[in-house]
Amino acid sequence: MSLVLSLFPGIGLLDMAFEEEGFCVVRGPDLLWGGDVRRFHPPVGNFDGIIGGPPCQAFSVMRYINPLAGQKHGNLIPEFERVVREAEPRWFVMENVRDAPIPVVAGYAVHEQMLKDVWVGGETMRMRRISFGTRVGTKLHIETLALHNTQPDVSALAGGGGRTVPVALIRDGQGGHKVKKRYGNSGERTALGRGGSVELRIKEVLRQQGLPANFLEDAPFTASAKAKAVGNGVPLPMGRAVAKAVRDAISPPQNGQS
Repeated sequence: MSLVLSLFPGIGLLDMAFEEEGFCVVRGPDLLWGGDVRRFHPPVGNFDGIIGGPPCQAFSVMRYINPLAGQKHGNLIPEFERVVREAEPRWFVMENVRDAPIPVVAGYAVHEQMLKDVWVGGETMRMRRISFGTRVGTKLHIETLALHNTQPDVSALAGGGGRTVPVALIRDGQGGHKVKKRYGNSGERTALGRGGSVELRIKEVLRQQGLPANFLEDAPFTASAKAKAVGNGVPLPMGRAVAKAVRDAISPPQNGQS
């Protein structure tokens, strides 16, 4: 059984996917539970792999709408890289948004690819960059579906209004984005506390993330906090596809296969 360290685990959606594939996951510190990765120093050589997704707000398209997005915690990708250097695992997986920097760790070759939730059986258009690092340059082969949902939902949102149709962005000609159209109060939405019930919103976020309706039922969070925590996570179908690909990539060849 491979021992895996999870960084920035949140409520553990990516961890769940790796546990389903037989990995033993140890969760590192997280702000959600009062932890701080900047004070964390892992033992060397104890973990086979490291997984995690540093906060993405500083690199998401929302930064073009809200200039303060990501400023509270800053760029924590260097902390992910530092923990990998200190722990010296066989491999690591970092997931993040398209515009986030690819992790760079001395001694590791990184193979990165874009993955959309709907491509692997999910319900949404959420796109993530999956970076897989090993010392020997192994590539991650993630299985996608030949046929998938042709009318996927927008991504489950961790915050904001939770509109069923997001604010559209277009290129501004200077390497950034600008708002193409704003939706007023008359627009269709399932906002937390505005234009829809909080309870219905959390049920919808759970469905979009591939989770059962009773997930976090006993957690001591408000419905709004549950929606935010779930929306921050990796959709379970996407996590499962990544975990399976990692398992296949690190497993020794069988029956003489190379």
